[in-house]
Amino acid sequence: MNLFRTKSIEQSMADADEPGRQLKRSLSSWDLMIMGVAVAVGAGIFSVGAKAAANFAGPAVTISFAVAAVTCALAIMCYAEFATAIPVAGSAYVFTYATMGELLAWIIGWNLILELFTAGAVIAKYWGIYLSKVFALMGADIPPSISLGGVDLYWGAFLIVAVFTVLLVLGTKLSARVGNIFTLVKIAVVLFVIVVGFTYVKFENYTPFVPTSEPTGGTGAADVMKQSFFAFLTGAAPAQYGTLGIFAGAALVFFAFIGFDVVATSAEEVKDPQKTLPRGIFGGLAIVTVLYILVSLALTGMVSYTQLAEAENPTLTTAFEAVGNTDAAKIIAFGSLVGLTTVIMVLLMGLSRVVLAMSRDGLLPRSLSKTSTIRATPARLQIICGAAVALVAGLTNVDLLEEMINIGTLSAFVTVSIGVLVLRKKRPDLKPAFRVPFGKVLPIVSAVLCLYLMTNLAVETWIFFAIWLVIGVAIYFAYGQRHSRLNEKFAEARASVSGPVGKSAAVADAKNHTGAAAAAAEAGAEEAEAANTRS
Repeated sequence: MNLFRTKSIEQSMADADEPGRQLKRSLSSWDLMIMGVAVAVGAGIFSVGAKAAANFAGPAVTISFAVAAVTCALAIMCYAEFATAIPVAGSAYVFTYATMGELLAWIIGWNLILELFTAGAVIAKYWGIYLSKVFALMGADIPPSISLGGVDLYWGAFLIVAVFTVLLVLGTKLSARVGNIFTLVKIAVVLFVIVVGFTYVKFENYTPFVPTSEPTGGTGAADVMKQSFFAFLTGAAPAQYGTLGIFAGAALVFFAFIGFDVVATSAEEVKDPQKTLPRGIFGGLAIVTVLYILVSLALTGMVSYTQLAEAENPTLTTAFEAVGNTDAAKIIAFGSLVGLTTVIMVLLMGLSRVVLAMSRDGLLPRSLSKTSTIRATPARLQIICGAAVALVAGLTNVDLLEEMINIGTLSAFVTVSIGVLVLRKKRPDLKPAFRVPFGKVLPIVSAVLCLYLMTNLAVETWIFFAIWLVIGVAIYFAYGQRHSRLNEKFAEARASVSGPVGKSAAVADAKNHTGAAAAAAEAGAEEAEAANTRS
């Protein structure tokens, strides 16, 4: 049982062209840039920054956003190098399979499913709640949920997930066009918030910029579970603000940058990916970072962070109500609704593409990877993903797992950052269109920063994450390992190579080949034999 067998890049490219499982290349740099903004600029820009300022960083939440942006940028550089070298669907899962082996690839794919599924469900539920708020502002009292047999059904989640599932089934380009319209509208709303917010700024609200660290006053089990994992490991008492508060805030606002890794999952649907992917990803990240920092400066300048902390659930609306501008609440509510709309679309697409890649490899049922012959979209899989997200969002208290989104993403970022170095060593012959600068330095810094932000998430989040990993490993050994296509080729090669003499011959033969066979030789003589047989 070789748990660290790797899949060659050439084989990943060949699998992407398998008849009946192909995706259509139709996206441009502009589409990717808008997609990045679409998935990142959601309700988080209206709420996460206020929570981080109130509970963790104070006015220094601006630094928290900068730290999160730098961390995201470093990781996205690694994604861009991988994506231009292996432009197929699956993102971090595919990259890990090519560098660090099947078991770790499965774990990363499993974590990506955690990130995308949980994010899709949480945000779909919030969309329904914001829709009811918009109706309320218009004078219509429509509750976000209805009771069915004692169970609260959030009908809005079913509505929005159904709409975008249909659009994604009809075609990725069509979905992107609809998303572009919504994205431009919400950027306009964000700019409105920034401009109006700065008219209320009082510079005394920025003092102290980094509030002095203070204990939360709790020592019970609940407080321990809510404190950061880093504080728990170091034995520090539960506290907020100070320097550690900035990093705790960065771990929280990192949620607002979730999604740029999802853009990389669309690599197989991008025209001229070697040029298009880096431009689209970095362009979107630059726009989002500027917007976030400006919003955080306006927010903390309008009201004191202590005033935000007094609110049970502080948002941008809290700040505008505090300065007496209640009309802005209507604009913010509308902006939040529009913002969430496109986020759901991109997350649903990313989720289906990750599952598609894993099912192509047999780690999940192969039937899931079939695509429509007419529209070249994974219609069956998209419907299954949409139905699952809608059911969880509409019927469960999924928002309790909100921080799971961050830890799933950061774990993938760590692996991709390390994987870049492994890829360079294993395949020096590859010449990706984009390469992370400064050699090994930036990928290592990226991995360390992502790991550190992970430790700033709550203890309970790590416990839930450990449970998720245990479930994932169990599924791998119960199904994935035995049904893996690489495992089948491994077994066929074993059967065709009899005895040590035959095996030695296979090794020698592999060494005399380049390309796919050479890559396979690094994974073992058995896979090399399979590659030679194919060639």
